Amino acid sequence: MAKRVSVVLSEDVASLGKDGELVDVAPGYARNFLLPQGKAVAVTAAVLRQVEHRRAKEAERQAALRAEAEAFRTALVTIGRFTVKKQTGGDDVLFGTVTNGDVAEAIEAATKKELDRRDILVPEIHRTGAYKVQVKLHHDVTAEINLEVVSH
Repeated sequence: MAKRVSVVLSEDVASLGKDGELVDVAPGYARNFLLPQGKAVAVTAAVLRQVEHRRAKEAERQAALRAEAEAFRTALVTIGRFTVKKQTGGDDVLFGTVTNGDVAEAIEAATKKELDRRDILVPEIHRTGAYKVQVKLHHDVTAEINLEVVSH
């Protein structure tokens, strides 16, 4: 079997890896495509140190983001309850439903911090009352908030 060559990617390459990853490829692929097009650099001691430095910086950044998400989860729990006002008909039935956008607006109004509505998981809500809503703050941190749906 042919010998493999180690290279460090300098940009994302489909089906091979992401920027900064150390990958083993066929010598011809490295020599004829990756290196001439600037998509990878040959592995040297200096390049390996640079890759390790980048990984350490990324780990620090991820730790800071997680700590920030934990602090925001604590703030959401401290607030306790968020209120969404919707128009209702008879028997406290809503016209329409409560969407994740409505919940994002309620959280933003209370905390002054913007959340992506796609990170909010709202159950089916068609009546006024109290509900639990899941908010994903980080890929490891999820908060459960109390949502009060009232008529206006």
